[in-house]
Amino acid sequence: MFRVDENCNFALLYKGFQPMNQSSLVSISDISREEILSLLEQARYFENHPNHKILDGKVVATLFFEPSTRTRLSFETAVNRLGGRVIGFSDASTTSSTKGETLKDTIKMVSNYVDLIIMRHYLEGAARYATEVTDVPIINAGDGANQHPSQTMLDLYSIYKTQGRLENLDITMVGDLKYGRTVHSLLMAMRYFNPRFKFVACDELKMPVEYKIFCDENGIEYTEYTDFSPEVINSTDILYMTRVQRERFTDIMEYEKVKNLYNLHNSMLDGSRDNLKILHPLPRVNEIALDVDDNPKAYYFQQARNGLYARQALICRALGIDVTKLKESDK
Repeated sequence: MFRVDENCNFALLYKGFQPMNQSSLVSISDISREEILSLLEQARYFENHPNHKILDGKVVATLFFEPSTRTRLSFETAVNRLGGRVIGFSDASTTSSTKGETLKDTIKMVSNYVDLIIMRHYLEGAARYATEVTDVPIINAGDGANQHPSQTMLDLYSIYKTQGRLENLDITMVGDLKYGRTVHSLLMAMRYFNPRFKFVACDELKMPVEYKIFCDENGIEYTEYTDFSPEVINSTDILYMTRVQRERFTDIMEYEKVKNLYNLHNSMLDGSRDNLKILHPLPRVNEIALDVDDNPKAYYFQQARNGLYARQALICRALGIDVTKLKESDK
């Protein structure tokens, strides 16, 4: 975890930090096992009943200092389907940050107008810092290569829907495991459910040591591979593909060296388990070939749709809305 000082320098943050507003969601570690399971049930409810007026009179800010399509649009759709209003920006170049306004000032200013802030930022720890300077709840929509907890909730919901359980699954993560904040968050969330991980990456993009230490401390079984072999694919329940993120590389030659190392083609699935599902946080480049799209084991577009329902549940959590009362009113 990280924090920012007044000079916008990021530093390690002590463990056990609590945000000003306890309803904020910065890391998936902010949510217990019981709350994860409750949120998944709420997501299932919203999938069947997506439209409500429970946010009538509420205003939500979406502050995206980094480009996004699925995350921003699904959050904004979630707010609209719940009857709220959205303000914000999707391009930081149109904001006062280009004039030198600090993140602290931006957050405090926006907090004057809204009930909830959903924020994506290119710096690790930015969302955690935002919770230090406002009592308006913050939902982290991705901070650098650090965390992406709302993506994790839709990933968990997708796994639960397709496998019928979260416990005792073989999960293979492929590609950019160094900068991939979605795999970092998913790994941390699965600590409650006795997973077995396979990490497939080249040396330049392998899972950071702090996450392997996390696995060791939590009794999570994992094996590392550099070869994306049939044996790895055929012993997997969830195949989680990732994009090699050009925007995380300062050396373009280093990116060119690793960008095409792990590509999935339909023929590679011939011996895979019947229950296998392929996930990807999207966007993809060429790590999943187009011929995979028509395979019933491909689930990444449905996975993106699940983001709407998972984020509706997270918005209700942040605003203290009791979804169980909605369920009772529908009976």
